[in-house]
Amino acid sequence: MDGRDWGLFLQPYEQAVEELKVKLKTLRTELKNREAYAPIEFVTGRVKKISSILEKAKRLSVPMEKIDTGIEDIAGIRIMCQFVDDIHRVAALIRSRKDLKLVYEKDYITNFKDSGYRSYHMIVEYPVQTAIGLKNVLAEIQIRTLAMNFWATIEHSLNYKYKESLPEDVRDRLKKAAEAASQLDTEMSSIRNEILDAQRDFEEKSNMYSSVLSDIQELYFFRRVREAVQFQLKFNEVWEKEDAFAIRMLSDEIKSAIQRAKKGGSN
Repeated sequence: MDGRDWGLFLQPYEQAVEELKVKLKTLRTELKNREAYAPIEFVTGRVKKISSILEKAKRLSVPMEKIDTGIEDIAGIRIMCQFVDDIHRVAALIRSRKDLKLVYEKDYITNFKDSGYRSYHMIVEYPVQTAIGLKNVLAEIQIRTLAMNFWATIEHSLNYKYKESLPEDVRDRLKKAAEAASQLDTEMSSIRNEILDAQRDFEEKSNMYSSVLSDIQELYFFRRVREAVQFQLKFNEVWEKEDAFAIRMLSDEIKSAIQRAKKGGSN
């Protein structure tokens, strides 16, 4: 190991990961607000451990003085999607960004590895403003479905256990599991519209329930305790029946009561 200060060396990578996570999570929120659906399910990130950096440098014959350009995934971002089509949408969104530079892409979904590994990788150059000036940091963005990620996590654990030398029977079973995960993604894509409709219905109902309960609390603020209690009892009844129409009617009643309360009207 060289004598560098690893804390200082890794700091820009840590900053890059945190900034990219915030930006991609914000992108998810914006897409959801604009389109009522976001292709991004969630975002995680990590900075490679020093031991892993050194092991990879040794495996790839990368000199210590060239680690920052020879190891491209010291900063790593992982984006999870529901559907395979979402992966390509997210990749296009990243490709069009002006706050980073795309270096190259690897499509391990169309051209999956012999092991069965599937994922979409994008190597980007991201500018980090440090105390001593601007530093361009390489980062790897992996985009996967939940099924792909589950398989990859298991494979990673097994490779760690067997030190990259998986027994043949384990390797074969992993390949079969990868195919099963791919078939699951294909099946989910075939009923995508039904899944999204169900998710939207659930979210609308959940938002409506939250809004009604919030409005009931507002009545307490105006000291309309009796009305608030009555509305709470009505809510309990329609909630048990899961009657969406009744909830909307109740919501309108409560909002009218709030307006009366704001004007200082009688119960």
